[in-house]
Amino acid sequence: MSEKIFAEYKDRLPNKILEDLKNHLPPKISAANLKEIFRLVDGEYQQAQVDPGESVGLVGAESIGEPGTQMTLNTFHFAGVAEMNVTTGLPRIIEILDGRKIPNTPMMEIYLKAPFSMGKDIKQIAQRIKETKLMEVISEFVINIAESTMEVRLNSEKMKALQLTVGQVIKVIDKNTKNCSVKKDKEEILLKMRGKHDTLNEIYKLKEKIKILYIRGIKGIQQVLPVKKENEFVIITAGTNLNEVFQLDFVDTARTISNNIHEIEEVLGVEAARQAIINEVYKVIENQGLNVDVRHIMLVADLMSKTGTVRGITRYGIVSGKSSVLARASFETPIKHVIEASLVGETDQLTSVVENVMLNQPVPVGTGLPGLVTRVKK
Repeated sequence: MSEKIFAEYKDRLPNKILEDLKNHLPPKISAANLKEIFRLVDGEYQQAQVDPGESVGLVGAESIGEPGTQMTLNTFHFAGVAEMNVTTGLPRIIEILDGRKIPNTPMMEIYLKAPFSMGKDIKQIAQRIKETKLMEVISEFVINIAESTMEVRLNSEKMKALQLTVGQVIKVIDKNTKNCSVKKDKEEILLKMRGKHDTLNEIYKLKEKIKILYIRGIKGIQQVLPVKKENEFVIITAGTNLNEVFQLDFVDTARTISNNIHEIEEVLGVEAARQAIINEVYKVIENQGLNVDVRHIMLVADLMSKTGTVRGITRYGIVSGKSSVLARASFETPIKHVIEASLVGETDQLTSVVENVMLNQPVPVGTGLPGLVTRVKK
């Protein structure tokens, strides 16, 4: 009997609602009760649908904008670590909706496969992900002005923790420096400038260059923090590099996320970027304890990604792509749009809201949407 009722509502209700009903219904339920539940769910669903001609954009903008004015404007630290700042609140929503190429505080949540997700070798794994620069393993520099040489003393404990050898460090220095010879002297590295490059200024330049040489890890990830989330360990990072993190064999690629929407679009495509916009905006709104229906955010995400690439809600993004000249002119820099349109003889069909308001005509919204067609007798 229940299968018959499910089949009856198959075309009336979305699959997601039908699945949720299947999973939450008690195993022994009478046909009458089941019918009544379906009748009520169907009623709620039909009521939640948008009427033709409803100004969904306006309602969405109001629904996000009004609680947005209540948001705190500050950024807070993450999990009590001073070095890890996370942009939240209004500044975060602004950078998402503006479609900024690089967020102020790029970060990732890296989920791991078992047994590492249970905490096995978690510190070593976090170190493998973090970008290591040479300055982190150097304990001191000793410069000999008379002989134009520089001695680089390494921190043996840090070298051991990172499983690095002196030979590997020499290889990195040799590859990235010109006009100087590099050789091992016991546990130190000796650098000597060649020819006319042996001025003190050149040695200091070399020292600064050596400090920032990349040794290992994933470029762009400056900070790592293993955190226990519910019953598993997750690595939170400052800095993102989705592409390279996905290459690591211990990473669960299905759940690992970045907060850089353009990077997600590049690596996983525009559908994933659209979902990331929804998740990121919703996360900020939820953190602030506000209540906004997810459909308003979905509408904004659809608008930002409808062309196949993510475009911000700015004069260079979505607004520049509008087909109506007057709508483009109503949003910042009007003269530029009017002149450009007049140069190519563009026509405005007046199909949207803004241009009709500007010309004092009925707006194609609600009851103003359907037109009246009559056949006149000759």
